Amino acid sequence: MSLRTALCIAACMAVCTALPAAAALYKWTDENGRVVYGDTPPPGAKAERISVAAPAADPNAVRDMASKDAELKKRQQDRDAEAAKADKASADNKARADRCVQIRGRMQTLRSGAALYRFNEAGEKVYYDAAERDKAIAETDRNLRELNCAPVGSAGNTPQGTSTY
Repeated sequence: MSLRTALCIAACMAVCTALPAAAALYKWTDENGRVVYGDTPPPGAKAERISVAAPAADPNAVRDMASKDAELKKRQQDRDAEAAKADKASADNKARADRCVQIRGRMQTLRSGAALYRFNEAGEKVYYDAAERDKAIAETDRNLRELNCAPVGSAGNTPQGTSTY
C-alpha cells in the first residue's frame, strides 16, 4: 500500500468518524425517571441539547499506519525469501542424494568383479582391464567423498553382469 493510498484511507476514516460527532445529542428524563441520551428525543419530552467535542485526531496515525504496513510487507517478503531458500536447499539435497545413489551403484558394480566395458570413438566395446577398473574405483571413491555420500557396502550387493560406464 502506497503512502498516498494510506493517506486517503486515513482521511476517509477521519470524515466517517466525524459525522456522528457532528450530529446533535440530546439528554432527557423518561417516564421512569431515568436519564436518557440520544440523537432524537421523543415527542413531548423536555430535552436538553448537549454539545459534544470530537476527540482530537492523532497527527501521527497515518505515519504509524504506513510504517506498520511497510513492516508487514517486509515480514511477508522475508517469509517468502526463507521459503524459497528452503525449497532450493531441499531440491539441492534431493539432487545430491540422487547423485550419491548413482555413484554408490557404480562403485558396487566396479567392485563386483563383473565384466565392464565402455565404447570407444569407433563405437566398439572396450573391456576394462585391472588398471582401468582400479582407476575407475579411485575416481568413484573421490566423487563419493566430495559429495559427502555414505560409504558403499561390501562387494557383491549388486547382481552380476555386464555394465557400461
